[in-house]
Amino acid sequence: MTSLPLLTLMIVVPVVGAVVVAALPAASARLARPVALGVSLVTLALAVLAWVGFDSGSTELFQLTETYAWIPQFGVSYALGVDGIALALIVMAAILTPVCLLAAWNDVPEAESGRLKRYFALMLVLEAFMVGVFAATDVFLFYVFFEAMLIPVYFLIGMYGGPRRQYAAMKFLLFSLAGGLIMLVSVIAVYFAGPGGENGFLVENLIGNVEGSTGALRWMFVGFFIAFAVKAPMWPVHTWLPDAATEARPATAVLLVGVLDKVGTYGMIRFCLQLFPEASQWATPVVLTLAVISVVYGALLAIGQTDMMRLIAFTSISHFGFIVLGIFALTSVGGAGSTLYMVNHGFSTAGLFLIAGFLVTRHGSKRIPDYGGWQRVTPVLAGTFLVAGLSSLALPGLSSFVSEFLVLQGTFMRYKVAAVIAAFGIVLAALYILLMYQKVMTGPKPVFADGAAPADLSLRERWVVAPIILSFVVLGFYPKPVLDVINPAVDKTMQIVGVSDPAATASGSAK
Repeated sequence: MTSLPLLTLMIVVPVVGAVVVAALPAASARLARPVALGVSLVTLALAVLAWVGFDSGSTELFQLTETYAWIPQFGVSYALGVDGIALALIVMAAILTPVCLLAAWNDVPEAESGRLKRYFALMLVLEAFMVGVFAATDVFLFYVFFEAMLIPVYFLIGMYGGPRRQYAAMKFLLFSLAGGLIMLVSVIAVYFAGPGGENGFLVENLIGNVEGSTGALRWMFVGFFIAFAVKAPMWPVHTWLPDAATEARPATAVLLVGVLDKVGTYGMIRFCLQLFPEASQWATPVVLTLAVISVVYGALLAIGQTDMMRLIAFTSISHFGFIVLGIFALTSVGGAGSTLYMVNHGFSTAGLFLIAGFLVTRHGSKRIPDYGGWQRVTPVLAGTFLVAGLSSLALPGLSSFVSEFLVLQGTFMRYKVAAVIAAFGIVLAALYILLMYQKVMTGPKPVFADGAAPADLSLRERWVVAPIILSFVVLGFYPKPVLDVINPAVDKTMQIVGVSDPAATASGSAK
């Protein structure tokens, strides 16, 4: 195992890169794009080193750990570390960031040097905070990164988004701040209910040592859960997402929905389940109900959308319902499926948002009725859009199928009714994806006002799409390397919660 502080480097390198990009002279502003891309590739290389150095057979709760006193008087440490779940999400973020930077290459004209530099600097800052929030093993440090992520996202939407960008950015900020403030109360309560001391906020010290009355622990759980439900996003606190994703640039929408929102579901595993096992089991019926509603509600609303980006945003509400369902099924199969779902959803959503963004750039409209017959004009764009859509609806052979199957299988082992109702979401997914493709891509060849047909995907755009399509195929046919890293962390979580798979007991019921 490497002795390099890889996790810290994955935070520091993007931050330093952001400073360099922001400090470029106006005459050299065009260098902001290649410099930012190069920095993100260095971060990706560090993530690969972390993956290679990770020992999936280790019995340690966290690996690649770094712990330094930060505010010892309040028990706060600068503590980083990863288990298989956190590592998988960090690697996903490290892959998607250069993809998004390449996709955003022409989002801001070179003539607007200041805006161009700020745009790419904010993307790098966001990458640093995303790594930090998944790697933090101190609850207070996690909260700092959790709130800090709001800053670059707010400016990326509010400064570079669509016509209603200020409304969408403020709505995102208010929902997130409200959830974060509720969580802060629980963070403070956890410290006093835990062992205290200089490392009183360390997750490994808090697991099994958060004490208090049953009611108090349940209220702490609720504080964390509300913040994570907002971030996830779950019904009924989801309403900020369609506006934010629709008004944001496609690359920003990918990092927001594909990576940032995973902090919500990741937090449910890391804090709700591991710090409050009894409260998690107590809340499971309500959480499963909300998850099933999210699955069906998000899918139904997606079917009725005429805005392409808004439709994709509502599909994510449905997908997050599946992820939460797998987490609170409290089975190892469901837990592994939900974590793999987080990774697969990141790539499938990236495909949909970015390819839809390429389409909108060519035609200037997000409205589905304004399209039709585009597969006759841009066959490569249409083909990649179809593959991304088929991955999103969990076609067998593509990545999302494996994770969705595991979630439903794991849920059915313990909660059959919830699994059966959620399975209806698969049918609805086929409807909203295939109907969108039919309306946008099929039909007679469109006639354009200037007589010139738009160009198909450029070389740069094909480089954007290629790793995403590759992930669909590789994780669809051979998810074992990722599951081998994820499974030990899921098993440890189940042990902490104190549950076992129904099939593992003689009576067929959970312990």
